[in-house]
Amino acid sequence: MVRFAHALHAYGSAAHQVENALEVLSRRLGVSAQSLATPTSIMFSFGTLADQRLHLLRVEPGDNDLGRLARTLAVGRAVYQGQLAPAEATARLDAIAAAPARYGWWLTTAAFGLSSAAAARFLGGGGREVLAAAVLGALVRVLAVLLHPAKGIGHLFPALAAALVSAAAVALDHAVGPVQHYLTTVAGIIILVPGLTLTVAITELANRHLVAGTARLSGAMVTLGILGIGVAIGVKTTSGFLGPPTDALSTALPAWTLLLALIAAPLAFTVLLQAEARDTPWILLTCVLGFTGVQLGARALGPELGAFVGAFVVGAAGTLYGNLLRRPTPVVRVPGLLLLVPGSVAFRGTTALVDLQVDSGLEIFVRVLLTAIALASGLLVASAVRPARLMD
Repeated sequence: MVRFAHALHAYGSAAHQVENALEVLSRRLGVSAQSLATPTSIMFSFGTLADQRLHLLRVEPGDNDLGRLARTLAVGRAVYQGQLAPAEATARLDAIAAAPARYGWWLTTAAFGLSSAAAARFLGGGGREVLAAAVLGALVRVLAVLLHPAKGIGHLFPALAAALVSAAAVALDHAVGPVQHYLTTVAGIIILVPGLTLTVAITELANRHLVAGTARLSGAMVTLGILGIGVAIGVKTTSGFLGPPTDALSTALPAWTLLLALIAAPLAFTVLLQAEARDTPWILLTCVLGFTGVQLGARALGPELGAFVGAFVVGAAGTLYGNLLRRPTPVVRVPGLLLLVPGSVAFRGTTALVDLQVDSGLEIFVRVLLTAIALASGLLVASAVRPARLMD
């Protein structure tokens, strides 16, 4: 059970999901157990109150790895159904952890660029911005690979990436013609903006997991601040050598390019989240349904309630996917949410505060908070139609 919880956490499960899975599994195994999961630790107690055995794991916040998460939950489900002994299940979890990455270096780098290009289109960029964002997104991936082996500077990666991307956006504006450097910068670092983390934090708070939710929310806010400072450093430094960016208006792209972006983004998410290839059609369908739900909901109810509708659609699609294929719902819910989370808006609020535009920055953050609450509420309503299962 300790190994199972550690694996769930490492592959991106939220605190309440880890605790719920352990509760279901412990009941099935006849073990008296309690657990407390946070983004940086997991605590367990086994046995009755008078005779408890305590375990503490110090962990780092996990990255979403949907392929490994699905296989881990399949192992837990096999134990739950009595098809697998705990010892053999532990060996399988070790094998899952030791398996190589599902997608290679080149494909992952291309997915970084593709997700940034799609983000530029969603943000209203023109052809120059889309191409520039694709290059900058790939640059973020290259920088991540170069800094990964280095010890002691891993926590500086968001700031270094933001500074490098913003400096490159200003340089591209001067070198290849007018490019909206801010839009291009946001799209280039979109994979680093913790929009999903904000939504997960609100979801944990709504589930009464106050310690985990508060810690995750604080971490997301600090990451936003680091990214904002990095962007400011990159822009100021490069502008001092090349002059300020032109910030000319971009040429609007045809409406059909939005459809291309809506197809490209889920394909990139499949690679970035290490999902299995067989889940690609379902991920694509969920993303399209969620995006459509947001658009229709926003027109009828406003942007915040539109986010509620989109999250509810994503949650319902995940439930249908889980019931039909007996697969974990996060496999499609996480990519679907990535299209809906207010990451770019939160970053705009951060940069406004860095520029000492306090009133507009706080107003933007209130909108971000309302949107995150609407997303979490939509997911909670969608999940309420069915009791929690081990695969959720």
